[in-house]
Amino acid sequence: MGVLVGCTALVLSVTTGAAAGPESRRDLAREVLGAGDGWGSYGTGTTGGAAAEAGHVHTVRTWAELRSALADGSGAPRIVRVVGTIDAVAQGCDAFAVPGYDFDAYLAKYDPGTWGLDTDLSGEPDDSPEGLRRASAARQDRAIKVNVPANTTLIGVGRDAAIHGASLQIKDVDNVIVRNITFESPVDCFPQWDPTDGDKGNWNSEYDTAVVHNSTHVWIDHNTFTDGDSPDSAAPTHFGMLYQRHDGELDIVRGADHITASWNVFADHDKTILVGNSDGAAATASDRGHLKVTFHHNLFRNLVERAPRVRFGQVDSYNNHFVAGTSYSYSFGIGKESQLVAEHNAFTLPAGVSPAKILKKWSEAPLTAGGNVVNGRATDLTAVHNAALPAETLRSGAGWTPVLRTGVDPARAVPGIVACRAGAGRLR
Repeated sequence: MGVLVGCTALVLSVTTGAAAGPESRRDLAREVLGAGDGWGSYGTGTTGGAAAEAGHVHTVRTWAELRSALADGSGAPRIVRVVGTIDAVAQGCDAFAVPGYDFDAYLAKYDPGTWGLDTDLSGEPDDSPEGLRRASAARQDRAIKVNVPANTTLIGVGRDAAIHGASLQIKDVDNVIVRNITFESPVDCFPQWDPTDGDKGNWNSEYDTAVVHNSTHVWIDHNTFTDGDSPDSAAPTHFGMLYQRHDGELDIVRGADHITASWNVFADHDKTILVGNSDGAAATASDRGHLKVTFHHNLFRNLVERAPRVRFGQVDSYNNHFVAGTSYSYSFGIGKESQLVAEHNAFTLPAGVSPAKILKKWSEAPLTAGGNVVNGRATDLTAVHNAALPAETLRSGAGWTPVLRTGVDPARAVPGIVACRAGAGRLR
């Protein structure tokens, strides 16, 4: 009871873009991102489907209803209200397998002891185990991906709205809001073996839980992203490598811009968030000057890496709480031409894990990292990284100063505030 009272006090002391007042008087589905609330508020701001007429307000309880509501083709602003749990793969992985696909045959054919590690599988014919895997994967791809159109609000109703096994595609659109939903990451039923990936080969999976691709003005708020009942820690190994069944929880790529991700929980995952997905020429052309993203008041719990890994973008990460687990690798990945500002965040690291691991240098790029605390103590993240890893020195000074913040909480207060407010079912 004491915890509840404490959380209630914190909730009353923290303001967001939504207007204050009794919940009964507010239509959460018509709320918009507040002025100055991160990069998503830039320019025209993010209003989603707030202007939807009654005929474009849908309440959905099944995967078929959700897909239909998002694909009605009207082009008008819409609100899609999710009730209960929607499962995109209720029929299980076997339903996607084409006739003749056999995983044991796949393992036998491509065992490195016989196939080797020098030749990838791209040239395998359609009737080969790899060809049958490709065809099965294509079936799953068609079944679990859903496109979110422009001017849409997708929102969970109440405390238990959830979508399991789907891949949300926010692609080539403007003005989208996603709030108050627990997303259980899609499981790739047919990961591909790539003998040439690294010196031992690797399993690669598809399907981000949500991907923002060449889209603008997106607000991702009060959601929970988790692997649910299928964590990577429970996955088997084949050919001596983890049989990887998940991709990212939230990827922001290909020229996407003006995104705010606030009050979410990202939990129990490996490769969590990419901002910019490649160093290549095509990505450089599309991403340079874009990928402006704000992360604030999110909980990153028991993750391995990428919270986020950043390329190109001006990313503002403030007032987030990072709680590391036993498999922790790093939080912020400093990638090509990135300009990360990471300020006033809190990190909780287990005994024996050095704060030097919080930052990881992938490319030469500057960052600003001030006002952060690690296990309650003020810590200069750049300094501790450079002291421990002098061969991977990071440069201070991202070259820009965030101004789109509605307010900054003291870093030491962040764990309590985020614990009380972040995640699905806590939208007030």
